Amino acid sequence: MYNSEIAKIFHEIALYLEMDNIPFKPQAYEKAAENLEILSEDIAEIYKSGGFEALEKISGIGKSMAEKIEEYLKKGKVKELEILKKKIPVDLEALISVEGIGPRKVKTLYQKLKIKNLSDLEKAARDHKIAPLDGFGEKTEQNILEGIEFLKRDKGRFLLGEIEPVVEEVIGKIKKIKEVKMISPAGSVRRKKETIGDVDILVSIKKTSQPAVAKAMAGKVMDFFVSLPGVVKIWGKGMTKSSVRMAGGFDMDIRVVPEKSFGSALQYFSGSKEHNIILRKIAIDKGLKLSEYGLFKGSKMIAGENEEGIYKKLGLKWIPPELRENSGEIEAALKNKLPKLVEPKDIFGDLHVHSNWNGGEDSMEELAQTAMKMGYEYIGISDHTKFLRIENGLDEKKLHERNKEIDKINSKFKIKNSKFRILKGCEANIMPDGSIDIDNKALSELDYVIAGVHSQLRMTKEEMTNRIIKAMENPHVDIISHPTGRIIKQREEYEFDFDKILEVARETKTVLEINSFPNRLDLKDTNIRKAKKAGVKMIINTDSHTKRTFPLMKYGISQARRGWAEKGDIINCWPVEKMKSFLKKS
Repeated sequence: MYNSEIAKIFHEIALYLEMDNIPFKPQAYEKAAENLEILSEDIAEIYKSGGFEALEKISGIGKSMAEKIEEYLKKGKVKELEILKKKIPVDLEALISVEGIGPRKVKTLYQKLKIKNLSDLEKAARDHKIAPLDGFGEKTEQNILEGIEFLKRDKGRFLLGEIEPVVEEVIGKIKKIKEVKMISPAGSVRRKKETIGDVDILVSIKKTSQPAVAKAMAGKVMDFFVSLPGVVKIWGKGMTKSSVRMAGGFDMDIRVVPEKSFGSALQYFSGSKEHNIILRKIAIDKGLKLSEYGLFKGSKMIAGENEEGIYKKLGLKWIPPELRENSGEIEAALKNKLPKLVEPKDIFGDLHVHSNWNGGEDSMEELAQTAMKMGYEYIGISDHTKFLRIENGLDEKKLHERNKEIDKINSKFKIKNSKFRILKGCEANIMPDGSIDIDNKALSELDYVIAGVHSQLRMTKEEMTNRIIKAMENPHVDIISHPTGRIIKQREEYEFDFDKILEVARETKTVLEINSFPNRLDLKDTNIRKAKKAGVKMIINTDSHTKRTFPLMKYGISQARRGWAEKGDIINCWPVEKMKSFLKKS
């Protein structure tokens, strides 16, 4: 939990430094924050065992940042951030969450209009005070109002990728309590919803015939829970339930339930509400009663220790939590037609990875070594092409040079009798007219081509649809990256006819990406299900710019599962030759 708290501080420092147009340092703080977010060890434990020197050994952490980490661990705050906040006292995180508002614009809005928060921003926009400012204008003012309305709809929700690491850390700590028998997340975290409101955790303690001992064991769990680092407020503490507010701004509840009822409690608190209503109706029709305490026939409990027993007694196959949304899963379970959902072990490789040739952090060889350690059989290097200058996009000449380097690395693998392969790809840009920003000759030298929309997102529905269709009709374009352009909690999908896109994708054998980055998860689950039904193939990619984000694949897999996707629907669940033969369209 300290990892995420310090990462948040570093993100904020980076934003304040960017506000003052300070070169290089913002990027260094951002990189350090990203490293902390995916660090598998607790930063407090690292410091406790190795001191200041151990902090300096963490990737991306220099002396100055190590000092700030030490300061936070000792004092609970970082003086430099406090000074920056006093200089420009704004709710920076909230303001930059509005699409089109960056740190420098926040500074202008504060200096010119004393705007400190979203409420000030909305009032100024409605009073038309923003449009006259240099660098803004009427269109920006209108976009700000639309962005604020979008944020209001998502208020109080957090990304699964923000919440789940904290939940895993809490569960890992509680598991070590010797009295704990079973523990599991429940609610929307367990169903892998893309955004989370609050967190539910269930615990059962070891059996005992002595009520006083059971009470003491439950009390020990509750005492430990409410005293965890990261707890900023205790809403309530009892013998079987406690509720707290975490430093990240979300609430977390823990419940201690009897071992004999753990399965029924897990089923009940995992939800969804709509799924549970149907299950209770099935139980009633069978003369049974289902609750969080168990499945009963009269006063006799006939199931409840595990979820499988509950579903079996109701005449159903066990339903994976990701499907429990009352969207046809119960009917499928009754007919024994539930999909065999894609799993992490099914993934052969990742085709959307950026190297240090254009905007990534690591060399292609380093990326390959990490992929091999994950058990992959291949990796695809998809560096940006020339339109994205901010990412040092590759032109035709640079792309050709990079391809030659891939050939050299693959030759090394062959000499070592390794079957692992690096595939030559790119993430090309779909221009406003649907053309690709790099010539077809360069594209023909690649194993595959990803193309994505990265600019001019505010087009009419017809214009955007035609733009993407033209790209898919290019015989060299195999995959459309992050197909709807959404950024969760920041930006809605662009307007386009998804059904028409599916129709053309099926005709052209164009694959649609499920982007694993927690703020994208694009395609969303309902679109994944539509694509599956339409016979359109998909691919789960991480869009990694560093080897450290390869583990984000799990979020794309969760999203695919929520969309009922199976191995046959996902092309990187296939061996390399099968996948490559599918991609050959010309």
